[in-house]
Amino acid sequence: MESLLVGSFQKASSPLSIPYLAELTSLHCCSNVATHSFKREAFGNAGQSYTMPLRLKLQGRTSMNVRCFGGRIVKSNSRESLKYRVNSASEQSFESEPLKNPWRSPQHALDAFYRFSRPHTIIGTALSIISVSLLAVEKLSDFSPLFFSGVLEAIVAALLMNIYIVGLNQISDIDIDKVNKPYLPLASGEYSVTTGVMIVSSFAILSFWLGWMVGSGPLLWALFVSFVLGTAYSINLPLLRWKRFAVVAALCILAVRAVIVQIAFYLHVQMFVFGRPAVFAKPVIFATAFMSFFSVVIALFKDIPDIVGDKIYGIQSFTVRLGQEKVFWVCICLLEMAYAVALFVGATSSCTWSKWTTVIGHTVLGLLLWNRAKSTDLKNKVAITSFYMFIWKLFYAEYLLIPLVR
Repeated sequence: MESLLVGSFQKASSPLSIPYLAELTSLHCCSNVATHSFKREAFGNAGQSYTMPLRLKLQGRTSMNVRCFGGRIVKSNSRESLKYRVNSASEQSFESEPLKNPWRSPQHALDAFYRFSRPHTIIGTALSIISVSLLAVEKLSDFSPLFFSGVLEAIVAALLMNIYIVGLNQISDIDIDKVNKPYLPLASGEYSVTTGVMIVSSFAILSFWLGWMVGSGPLLWALFVSFVLGTAYSINLPLLRWKRFAVVAALCILAVRAVIVQIAFYLHVQMFVFGRPAVFAKPVIFATAFMSFFSVVIALFKDIPDIVGDKIYGIQSFTVRLGQEKVFWVCICLLEMAYAVALFVGATSSCTWSKWTTVIGHTVLGLLLWNRAKSTDLKNKVAITSFYMFIWKLFYAEYLLIPLVR
């Protein structure tokens, strides 16, 4: 697997021009700089900054190396205004220069792995499995050691696969992430490609091994389908790298987050743990339908903060094709529609406590979403990224409400 993965990560072929970069950055002269360097101010996790050397060629002059930190580019020669273009030879892409060795202490190693694992997806996966597992509970005696061990096995196997998927995506997107997410370990140079491949290969193997040892058919199918779709989404092989195509990319995320998680993990508990026949009750159908809306929103919204790198490297996301504002409000409308449907489902419930909890809970979430959306500055990447993480918090909150639907 390692040789297959390493062989598939090729440099992006499209040239990157400074006129395009100037769309985001402004050039400023800076005299008395002997090293001919560009500087960009980047803000990663916890204020960390990362260096990304560029090989540029001045028109009519020799090549020079530049360094950028992700925001403002400063030109070292103040005596004349020059135009720049990226050298399209072997050094056309951003190359990262690590600022530190992540293995020098346990704290740094944990911090690097924490960023590599994309913790917001880890939390979402764990909460979703717990939530849908509770839908299979019919009586108090179902809360047995068998239930808890079955749920724990499913969570661990799914988290291992989750890290494989997000890690593979980072390995495939190193150049793009140096523009969009320079704080990630591969983009910053803290991890080498070999290290990344070793991590994702190990976690995929461990995930399948655990699923095989558990012996649950629904769990194995969930891991296998997630592996196939996650690989096809990211890996740069012929007919694959489906993230390049907006509709296919959205369908991949919807299939995993909306269908596989709800159905497969519910069946894992219902059939394998409890030994009951597969019965899709109202809460399971509601969870699948609601999370279909939510998964589409996540698939669309995740590309809004990443529009710059996606444009540069030819990722035809809906944001690139339609613009940030249109996609933003499409996402808001889809979520508000989902909350309206949830209100209707809650209002028709025959269970009084479920009715009021569902109605009040989704009303509050819908209002919070609308108020936050109106106050978000769509020209500010920090604000957009913050709103994206707010959507994940709504995602978490929904999984707290789903077990209460009756």
